[in-house]
Amino acid sequence: MKKTLFNLTLLLMLGNFLIPMTQASEKTETAILAGGCFWCVESDFEKLEGVIDVVSGYTGGQQENPTYKQVSSGKSGHIEAALITYDPSKISYKQILDYFWRHIDPTNNQGQFCDFGPQYRPAIFYLDETQHQQAERSTQEIERIKPFSDPLRVELIKASKFYPAEDYHQDYYKKNPYRYKFYRYSCGRDARIEELWGKS
Repeated sequence: MKKTLFNLTLLLMLGNFLIPMTQASEKTETAILAGGCFWCVESDFEKLEGVIDVVSGYTGGQQENPTYKQVSSGKSGHIEAALITYDPSKISYKQILDYFWRHIDPTNNQGQFCDFGPQYRPAIFYLDETQHQQAERSTQEIERIKPFSDPLRVELIKASKFYPAEDYHQDYYKKNPYRYKFYRYSCGRDARIEELWGKS
């Protein structure tokens, strides 16, 4: 009887310890970043340890429920972007930003790679003042250590409503691997990144 009570007490103690640990591991945070074609941003970030999910979408404009056709015209005010959900116990917002800089062309605010227009310009959409300050510090650090002479032209924009893109855009690189690889290669994305940042 005493042994049974002891085991029960031990289980209750362990349960009280394990529940907060489980809850802590389930905590997530989000980042919204624009780096040209959202297929490519999604593909790059889904490879990153600690990233849980990436959703392609549109943000930064005034038009409600924009479509790809409206955004790609450059007249909606929206930018193609990615909503990144990550585990802060595995990766920090600073590390997310460090990775972001090295996977875009931060010298071009007229578009990215072969995609031209304001809807493809690079931007960091900060969700609160903490992210804003971290984004400013990250920009200053990159400006200091960048291996190229051109100035940085990445906007820091207060986040507004994010609209997920149409279903066929989500995980495009998985659904259409050959088309995606051809697009990425012909667009010169990786070649330009290597030219700017060197081989990773």
